[in-house]
Amino acid sequence: MKIAIEGCMHGDLDNVYATLQHLERVENTKIDLLICCGDFQAVRNENDLNSLNVKPKYRNMMSFWKYYSGQVIAPFPTLFVGGNHEASNYLWELYYGGWAAPNIFFMGLAGVVKFGGIRIGGLSGIYNARHYSLGHYERVPYNESDIRSVYHVREYDVYKLMQIEDLIDIFISHDWPLAITEYGNKEELVRQKPYFRDEISKGKLGSLAAAKLLDKLKPTYWFSAHLHCKFPAVVQHGEDGPITKFLALDKCLPGRKFLQVIEIGTHPGPYEIKYDEEWLAITRKFNYLFPLTRQPFQLGDQEPGMQTHREWVRNKLEIRGAKPFEFVQTVPSYNPSQPIITGPVGDFRNPQTEQFLNFLELPYLLDGTLTQMESPGQLNLPDDQASDDGEDATMDDVDEIEELAGPEPNNANG
Repeated sequence: MKIAIEGCMHGDLDNVYATLQHLERVENTKIDLLICCGDFQAVRNENDLNSLNVKPKYRNMMSFWKYYSGQVIAPFPTLFVGGNHEASNYLWELYYGGWAAPNIFFMGLAGVVKFGGIRIGGLSGIYNARHYSLGHYERVPYNESDIRSVYHVREYDVYKLMQIEDLIDIFISHDWPLAITEYGNKEELVRQKPYFRDEISKGKLGSLAAAKLLDKLKPTYWFSAHLHCKFPAVVQHGEDGPITKFLALDKCLPGRKFLQVIEIGTHPGPYEIKYDEEWLAITRKFNYLFPLTRQPFQLGDQEPGMQTHREWVRNKLEIRGAKPFEFVQTVPSYNPSQPIITGPVGDFRNPQTEQFLNFLELPYLLDGTLTQMESPGQLNLPDDQASDDGEDATMDDVDEIEELAGPEPNNANG
């Protein structure tokens, strides 16, 4: 199986797919799967641009809408996680994962799927300590603070991933695990990106949550993006433990190192994306803790055990099968010949998510209908601790350092 890994997509699907098709022709090979490490920008229409944390002058429709509308079909099965420049309103519809467009699958804010004989895990967003322990309190339409916090990784989603016991072959995150630079050529990285030096020296470059997952899951491969450069590393887990091969990739621009193809041995195809039994069991067991307010996530009782949920899920999958529910459009697609769409603003119940929850016999919580009272897994905080907008409303996220740092050295993009 040949898997293509891509860094930050930034909505440029046409060029990435064209590059891969050219590679197939030149090297007489076949790409079985494309994985994108975030900033995918699944923008369906003009309304989605309002939920994209990008300066207004840089907000462009790009090309995803063509795939969402069905005008063009992705030539490769595509998996992606979210980054910090996303149509967050749309990704929230698919919190548990699902088809963002035909043949393009969003991993959810956290998730695991199977592709052929390969298990692939993913974590969307970037780490921010101020919001990490809070619930998913943001609601559409996002205000100026929410649009900058909605993509911040939450402890609840990481906690669910930490329950995984079965081997993960590939893990995807947008930002890098904290201290991953210690396992690669740090000097070369700093030579190319001098403004990383201070963050590295202070031990602040990367995600603490991702580092915890790396240490727990020990996947064979880990891929990231976010910092707009290529950086490989090899992590040895203990003296005689397994090895994780880490690779970060650049954004899709001419002359940048934004693509890598790996080959993994597995059974012959055809291959397709399928639900993962263990992850469905984890989702089912811990959904009652889903935190929906600003209050910190807190564990509840741990009954019943995971094995009970796995057996229940296994029986359900044997009856229905493991294919994800079918893609459904929930809003009109962008049309270049039509005026700007000014449709309703708010949370849409994506039929895929509803079917997924019905399948697992779980309630629908994403529209926040239960948040007028404290949702399960919450602590009550005084009002002066419950609001923490101020600082993060003006903070720049890490990958925007490039805008402030000025031109890079000529050899940085080689």
